[in-house]
Amino acid sequence: MKRFKRAAIRAASLAVAACALSGWSAPPAGEVDPPVGANPLFPSHAEHALPSAEVIIDAGHGGIDGGTHVGDILEKDINLAISRKLYLILRSHGVRAVLNRTGDYALSDDNRWHRSSRHQRDLSQRGGLPDELDAGIFVSIHVNWSKRSGTRGPIVIHQEEAHSALLGTFIQQGLNRQQQSKFLPQSGGKFYVLKKIKIPSVIVETAFMSNAKDREMLTSPRGQTRIAAAIAGGILAYRCVSP
Repeated sequence: MKRFKRAAIRAASLAVAACALSGWSAPPAGEVDPPVGANPLFPSHAEHALPSAEVIIDAGHGGIDGGTHVGDILEKDINLAISRKLYLILRSHGVRAVLNRTGDYALSDDNRWHRSSRHQRDLSQRGGLPDELDAGIFVSIHVNWSKRSGTRGPIVIHQEEAHSALLGTFIQQGLNRQQQSKFLPQSGGKFYVLKKIKIPSVIVETAFMSNAKDREMLTSPRGQTRIAAAIAGGILAYRCVSP
């Protein structure tokens, strides 16, 4: 496993260099916000058809499911803010991206036929969308939590297959540079969504809400944009080398 991770990191580093030589550039670092009235999931020219997608952005939690929290700071709101910025950065680079939610609602509400818990319906809805849209990759945005308030930084969890590992390595490297951390991507075989989805998939734990410094970054529009740009850079680098 260690040899595999080292090989993936070396491959990612070489790919970044190759992308730079071919003219790839990092996403813009400025503030980005969706235009008023825009619906990222359904572009104006295709209101009545399911969009195709190179990247599905999963804004974690939503609605009744707030995720982790500190006081009135809720993970679901941070996830959505970062996801919206990520969507716009990718679209600015010509990448067909979609958001699986564009507001504060639970995806479980769209899946009432699944006779199980609300949490299971939510996971099933998230996992089924890539098949419906014939997507290329799936990136799920989340915020982490630890009992130790000193723990901070990004952690990328990838599906147990080579393309997902490479995608996770690219995104982890981008976030490590952005946050000056040294985490390695992790395999996530136990996660339902990663097991269900058939395309390269990652869960991005962007930072730790339990850490004061990370929390300041996560709740700042500037910090959210920088996180989104780092994730987008990893996705764009992966697209340079993926078949």
